[in-house]
Amino acid sequence: MRFVDEYRDAAKAQALAAEIASRCEPGRHYKFMEVCGGHTHTIYKHGLEDYLPETVTLVHGPGCPVCVIPMGRIDDAMAIAEQPDVILTTFGDMMRVPGGHGSFFDARARGADIRMVYSPLDALRIARDNPGRRIVFLAIGFETTAPSTAMTVLRAEREALENFSVFCNHVTIVPALKAILDSPDLRLDGFLGPGHVSTVIGCRPYEFVARQYGRPIVTAGFEPLDILQAIAMLLDQLGDGRVEVENQYRRVVPWDGNPKALRVIGEVMELRPYFEWRGLGFISHSALRLRDAYARFDAEAIFDVPGHRVADPKACQCGEVLKGAIKPWECKVFGTACTPETPIGTCMVSSEGACAAYYNFGRFTRTRVRSSAQ
Repeated sequence: MRFVDEYRDAAKAQALAAEIASRCEPGRHYKFMEVCGGHTHTIYKHGLEDYLPETVTLVHGPGCPVCVIPMGRIDDAMAIAEQPDVILTTFGDMMRVPGGHGSFFDARARGADIRMVYSPLDALRIARDNPGRRIVFLAIGFETTAPSTAMTVLRAEREALENFSVFCNHVTIVPALKAILDSPDLRLDGFLGPGHVSTVIGCRPYEFVARQYGRPIVTAGFEPLDILQAIAMLLDQLGDGRVEVENQYRRVVPWDGNPKALRVIGEVMELRPYFEWRGLGFISHSALRLRDAYARFDAEAIFDVPGHRVADPKACQCGEVLKGAIKPWECKVFGTACTPETPIGTCMVSSEGACAAYYNFGRFTRTRVRSSAQ
């Protein structure tokens, strides 16, 4: 295949759906987790659940980088932004994420200078243009976006831009997967592995899922046929009695990842002892910080960061959604008090959030309208 529409061919999707149905054992139910929020949006944008038999259920994981940021880190970023001569820069998804004292839009209305950027290099440009101000880039994301942050720090060092710093909130996918697998109240038959993260780290780091936990995992692409094929591959493994790591997204994901990207991450960053995740609590060695050699670019070393701890609103069940324990429509405030315009939880804000996917594509109940092809 060479063109996007080839990955969205209805006839091929129906053929894959028939294969999936034929591979399901009679009387057995399957539950697979798509780790990445990008997969969730593809599934509900294209109605892929309607191509699956009722015995196959998809649940959503913690692979949305905006969704897993706890409210306390939002308040910490606001505390930095409210200090004299600071310009805080961040991605657009973060602007409406609620903290304990409102969103960044609210903080900006109170007088903080908070600007949306499309890349950390945009923040570096703002630092060049404003030598009398202190520019802070709020860095988020899994290993997918960590290389761009690391490269920007190296460029700031080369240019001797001492007014630039990073408030680092990069997280790593493997400890989150382990936390999901260690959860006693969640039974999963397999995983659709994250495609974007895997372009950097590859597939080898997921071998522990098969080896230690006895669950198959298939790294999947983001087009409809990618996801349907990955589900068929999972069912093949289960039917054959195999438990392996497989790579459906071979056209993009190398088995051993991107060595240059991994090298620059390792040069600039190191693992934190622990980090708080929304819905998952504190997970050891699950996030990155700048190494001491780059402390002059580390906002946590430069500024007095209060280290806020903020409990999620009682009405919001974003944490349960991130763990795959409930579907978004099972949350009491989904689609009523919590909408993309008035979000209570991060899952409704992010372009990769599960709640946003359900809301935007009309999945308000458990009812599934079966495809006519079925």
